Amino acid sequence: MSQPVVPPTSRTQAISPFIVMEVLEAAQVLEQAGEDIIHLEIGEPDFETPAVVREAAEQALAAGQTHYTHSLGRRELREAIAEFYARTYGVELSPARIVVTAGTSPALWLTMAALIEPGDEVVLGDPSYACYPNFIRFFGGVPRFVRLDPSDGYQFHAEEVRRLITPRTRAILINSPSNPTGTLLTAETLAALAELGVPVISDEIYHGLVYAGRERTMLEFSPTAIVLNGFSKAWAMTGWRLGWVVLPEPLVRPVQTMAQNFFISAADFVQTAGVAALRQAGPAVAQMRAEYDRRRRRLLAGLREVGFRLQHEPTGAFYILADARHWSTDSRALAFTLLRQARVACSPGVDFGPGAEGYLRFCYANSLERIEEAIRRLAQFFRSETLL
Repeated sequence: MSQPVVPPTSRTQAISPFIVMEVLEAAQVLEQAGEDIIHLEIGEPDFETPAVVREAAEQALAAGQTHYTHSLGRRELREAIAEFYARTYGVELSPARIVVTAGTSPALWLTMAALIEPGDEVVLGDPSYACYPNFIRFFGGVPRFVRLDPSDGYQFHAEEVRRLITPRTRAILINSPSNPTGTLLTAETLAALAELGVPVISDEIYHGLVYAGRERTMLEFSPTAIVLNGFSKAWAMTGWRLGWVVLPEPLVRPVQTMAQNFFISAADFVQTAGVAALRQAGPAVAQMRAEYDRRRRRLLAGLREVGFRLQHEPTGAFYILADARHWSTDSRALAFTLLRQARVACSPGVDFGPGAEGYLRFCYANSLERIEEAIRRLAQFFRSETLL
């Protein structure tokens, strides 16, 4: 007798694929067949985690730090995070408002779970990080998009955001520096958003990777903002899975209770490594940032040489969103064509919203040598091929 198969829920079936990962996975299949693929698609540092961080983790493991911690996170790490805000932004922050998580994505998941009832709305940019709408929809929320314009650096405009605000609006979600645009929101933009009377969720995971200007935390403009950050990008710790969320006091206990039930705690020895990252890895981060800047400037020049159009030069994160609409308005098809024929992996703009369709996102978290080779391959492809 055959056993019944339980169908997946409508909630899970509504989650759209993360196309960046599908490009990566297709690239890996080609690599397994012996092809040389240049990876400019995935937003992952190519640097090793700083030695001082690895050494702290090794010492913690040797000392037996392999058990559960407090569900809010180790007190020492939360204190180090509070020190980071005071030192970097001049913001005084109680460690009691900080919840440590196993990466920044769980922090966003917990935040959305705490805020959204079915039918509630969250305002966010178009383009923006591909996974944001799925976080919102998973809890029954409704994303409301404000179109961002490359001609003014993809800045939010408060009057446009205000037009989208309804009685069901629970939050405004921003990301500065931005994935996929590399945009750094101005202090004036952040201050204007803070005045709208709606909670702001600020994803600050790319803080520390800024090449012109200065990043500002939303907490400078709204003391009750919800701020996400983590160690993956600036400290080159993607696989360590360590992040945090700063919450207004009324949300701390509900988020802690969910964390106890669904995640328990981030790994103990990894949290000790996070303390070392915050307190000792500054010189290593500065070296990585300087190298990213060299790569940024070369890839910007190279993409222009190939024929891509760039209305906005990114000043943060490690992405360039390049206009390819004069070649194709189907960014997914173009990205997979470049993967198959030029052996260069990049991300289709459509993954980041309708406002990025026809664009391609290139990540410069790869060596200068590989970036040079990618430029050569792209130039050869666009000289010789009739597209799509």
